[in-house]
Amino acid sequence: MSDDTIRLVTIGRMVRRRWRLLTLLALVGALVGYGASVLFPPRYTTSASVLLPGAWEERELLTQAEIATSSVVVDRAAATLGWSGVDGSELRDRVSAKTAEGNIVKISGTAETPERAQQLADQVAKEFVTFAARIVDDNADPEAATQLEDLRQMVVQTSRRITELADATDPGQTVESVQTRTDLEKLRTSLQEAINKLDQADPAANKANMVVMGPAARPTGEAPPTRIQLIVAGALLFFLLAVIGHLTAVRMSRRLRTEPEIAAALGSALVGTVDVPGERTAQRPEGRGPRARIRRLLDLDVRWDIPAPQTSGDEASRQIRYRRVCARLRDLLPTPRRLIVVVPDGDEIARRAAGQLVAEAEGEPLLRVVEVSVSQPLVPDRDEESGAVVVLSAGSWTAGELAGIAEACADAKHEIVGVVLAGLVLAGPTRPAGPPRDAAVPALAVADDATGGSR
Repeated sequence: MSDDTIRLVTIGRMVRRRWRLLTLLALVGALVGYGASVLFPPRYTTSASVLLPGAWEERELLTQAEIATSSVVVDRAAATLGWSGVDGSELRDRVSAKTAEGNIVKISGTAETPERAQQLADQVAKEFVTFAARIVDDNADPEAATQLEDLRQMVVQTSRRITELADATDPGQTVESVQTRTDLEKLRTSLQEAINKLDQADPAANKANMVVMGPAARPTGEAPPTRIQLIVAGALLFFLLAVIGHLTAVRMSRRLRTEPEIAAALGSALVGTVDVPGERTAQRPEGRGPRARIRRLLDLDVRWDIPAPQTSGDEASRQIRYRRVCARLRDLLPTPRRLIVVVPDGDEIARRAAGQLVAEAEGEPLLRVVEVSVSQPLVPDRDEESGAVVVLSAGSWTAGELAGIAEACADAKHEIVGVVLAGLVLAGPTRPAGPPRDAAVPALAVADDATGGSR
């Protein structure tokens, strides 16, 4: 798992096996989001639009948007509103402006109530129009304005003179008189069109006529992030952090999963693998007390990174595996054939496999099961045994823990003659496993005698 690419099936398996923990963490995240919404009161936002008539370049519109949120405009709006405890520096954080198509500048205001948000946007828009008009008036060239007015007066006088000349023309219907009056009318029309174009081409006159396109609409809903958004974001954030934490822990896990790694850590060879039928709940370690109950409630006692158990064959096929392991052990041992079966404490699958192995051995070899703590491994001293065989499940122990068990066996003068891996499988179709083995019961009794007890 630590070297494999994380796939969706891995995340799906984690969600299925740790859904209680993930649900609890999501609820905690939702509570954190709710607390954040209480600390940060709701805000409301609305916008007022200002139309800028005339021809404007994009950079000029951006400049006007910056002017709309400048300290001069916002400070004047703050002074006009007169809100208690709110000055221009605080309002600058609540005001924004952006350009839109059609030479429009949208000025947005944010406040703690819909009424104040509307008042703020309207007042800033009003102050912006006033300030922009004042800038245009201050920057206007007086001499150019005077020359333009003189030009208008000259056009008016010329138009009057043309009218007088037209009236003084021979009123007859000769071709020359008609042509003269027609030319004079064309000249007067051309002069009027020229003065109209001059008025339209005056940038100062157009750009000073900014218009507020109506009052800002009163907001009906909170500005993001709303309380619901904070709650959902908190739940989603905690859920994602839990998923990432699980995946990171698995990637950094040092538990051995492959047969060569386990055999190398114990310094022995693999004798065989056996199957232990049961449900998924068989992977739960036994434990008592409040801490164990909490772990069981949150599914923390279940390994989620182990693939789901596969369906095995019938009982007869499982017994064949155990018998083959016993045959290999007999071939490895001298006479008398006595072994201790070392099982890591807390490995329920290995413990059940060891019990089944003792039953199938039928006293040949004679097996004695010993559970050893992985934190403080201690193996009984050698008596008449020829060595030890370690039975464990894959993916449960680190190399250091297995090395500790190997050292404990060496301290007790037990040579590890082999390793047996036990895997949990789902029970397949039940059918007779063959003729009953009468020697199975005496084998268990002999194993008990080896431990010092009798039945």
